[in-house]
Amino acid sequence: MNRSLPRPVLALPPSFSRREFRTALGMFATGVTIVTARNAAGALVGLTANSFNSVSLDPPLVLWSLSHGASSLSAFANGSHYAIHVLAADQKTLAERFAARGIDRWDGLEHRPGISGAPLLVGAAATFECFNRSRYQEGDHTIFVGEVERCEHRAGASPLLYHGGRFYTEHPL
Repeated sequence: MNRSLPRPVLALPPSFSRREFRTALGMFATGVTIVTARNAAGALVGLTANSFNSVSLDPPLVLWSLSHGASSLSAFANGSHYAIHVLAADQKTLAERFAARGIDRWDGLEHRPGISGAPLLVGAAATFECFNRSRYQEGDHTIFVGEVERCEHRAGASPLLYHGGRFYTEHPL
């Protein structure tokens, strides 16, 4: 039987401004992560990200996304491994440090190498060491899907939260 595929339906143009979209997205409370790796020359790279989600339990997959304008995009796009750190409530300063521009984020910072060389930060609520399984360019971001090779968590750690453009160390009322 020869079935023709339905014609693709296109999205309508947005009825809102970029600012309105960003404000609406800010109503979704998220955890806060720092993603770390080494670039091709072996230098440490890392950034704060709140675009983290689980994808699959079998195989164990997670995803996160990075702006095409990020200076570290090539390190993550071309590298084989990275680590994702779910930050604990007491790591707000660390989140701000890795979100800042024009500073050495690694200066004096305690870390250790992961199983594939990605730097692991001390004190995270959870850490996922990932193989860079796939990448998808969508809009102004690249979506990274990582296959988790090792994970660990700190029992009893409360997460750092991000909501409405602010960090919270406990649930906002």
